[in-house]
Amino acid sequence: MPWEKSFDEDDAIAKAMKVFWAKGFEPASMADLIASTGISRGSLYNAFGGKEQLFVKTLRKYDTDNRRAILAEMEAMDDPKNAIAALFDGIVADTLADSEKKGCFLINTASTLASQGEDVNQIVRNGLREIEAFFRRSIEVGQARKVFPQRLDPEATAKALLGMIVAIRVLGRGMYDKPALEAIALQARRLLQ
Repeated sequence: MPWEKSFDEDDAIAKAMKVFWAKGFEPASMADLIASTGISRGSLYNAFGGKEQLFVKTLRKYDTDNRRAILAEMEAMDDPKNAIAALFDGIVADTLADSEKKGCFLINTASTLASQGEDVNQIVRNGLREIEAFFRRSIEVGQARKVFPQRLDPEATAKALLGMIVAIRVLGRGMYDKPALEAIALQARRLLQ
């Protein structure tokens, strides 16, 4: 008789994501994942193939539900200056609202890329490249509309803005308080003047 799923896969992925996000890939054990999802070890392996494959699915879910959704909202804004400001304001607000200080799952994973598989590396690299590309496109549109100065190098400035996003997410996990995080966001705006 073939194996039949008796659980909601999306729900299991969401629950597993919380474990991986809080602990990271290596420290999260199968026992943690079983306890969180309420699914037996055999069912987890049958449904997902193993811990690494489950991690990939959780990272993809986070990327789709968070980063892609936020960038789509920012891309829909007509004013590139307001879109960049809104992105930074939103990230500062999210970071400050993160009472568990868990940070950004994608950026947390970026710090462990050397020990991750190719699928994880690709998700993280693509995610960060797309954020950088959003900044570059916004700067180019802003320059065409004379909102941003022509002296800005869109590619280099986009990389710097991405670095500031990473800084807010990492330093916001306990090192920096609200005024310090807001100072980084303010410097991002000044970089575009």
